[in-house]
Amino acid sequence: MNKNYEAIKAHYAGSDAKDLAAMMAPVTSRTAWTEMAGFPYAGTYVGPDAVIEGVFKRIGEEWDGYALKLEKLVDGGTTIVGIGTYSGVYKKTGKPMSARVVHVWEMEDGKALSFEQFTDTRLVAAATV
Repeated sequence: MNKNYEAIKAHYAGSDAKDLAAMMAPVTSRTAWTEMAGFPYAGTYVGPDAVIEGVFKRIGEEWDGYALKLEKLVDGGTTIVGIGTYSGVYKKTGKPMSARVVHVWEMEDGKALSFEQFTDTRLVAAATV
């Protein structure tokens, strides 16, 4: 099996287990992590600390039951694609959301060069107002 694929498969297993260290294992100090424009945490974060502070910490503070149900993981060699569905309830409004998502990982030797998220940001944002 491809080392890049295995690294991202382990990332998603870490997500399921709520294991932040496992999730961050493929992320290096040079990884450019991009959350889609229109998403509540839109922007590009570089390195694991920036990703944790800018994305995962905020998700934990602002959402109940936030989860990604991974439905397919595509091995494209140096490009790994995760396809699934986000869900959760925004704490301030009590509104639920469910949105399809695609994650595109560019990899080298089991480490992420970049991560890019594609999702229906309107469905996510609607839960926040």
